Amino acid sequence: MLPMEMTLQERLDKLLNAYSHYYDIARDVTMEGGSFPATAFYYLRDENYLITKKHVLNAVENHEYVYFYLTEHLDVETLQKQIDLSREAGMGNIKPNREHMSSFVTLVILADTIDPEAKKLIKKTRFRKNFRLALHGWMEYHIAAMEISTNSFLSNPAGKGARKLLEGNFPAGKA
Repeated sequence: MLPMEMTLQERLDKLLNAYSHYYDIARDVTMEGGSFPATAFYYLRDENYLITKKHVLNAVENHEYVYFYLTEHLDVETLQKQIDLSREAGMGNIKPNREHMSSFVTLVILADTIDPEAKKLIKKTRFRKNFRLALHGWMEYHIAAMEISTNSFLSNPAGKGARKLLEGNFPAGKA
């Protein structure tokens, strides 16, 4: 099968394979308000000890919650619903505490076509929150999308890393 003939589901499978090395993958995730064909969660904890592991000097935790969305055509209303749903779901997973450093909530979209208004919304979407004046960490919202018909990639300023992962898995001319 030629790469241009890949279905949305095959593209998702390829992307999930890339994420599976460091992320816990779940498929067909249903939550209050909607569902996602897949999610990928990442957790990292780093600790510094004094002599033994019983005596932890300090620890930091980093999380990322990635939500995937597939559609043939993305309009601005659907995009706003997916942004709200993924942000609420991700915020529900964040448990701020003195060891929490950062959490990223990411929405990755694979769409055959994307409305111009939806493209503008992707680029201008920003959300960042500090917990207890950042003493209990912070979170940032990322969004990245691929428009398959034009082989173009979009992201908000914070979502550049997710966009680069999309570009790496579906390079120009081979998508």
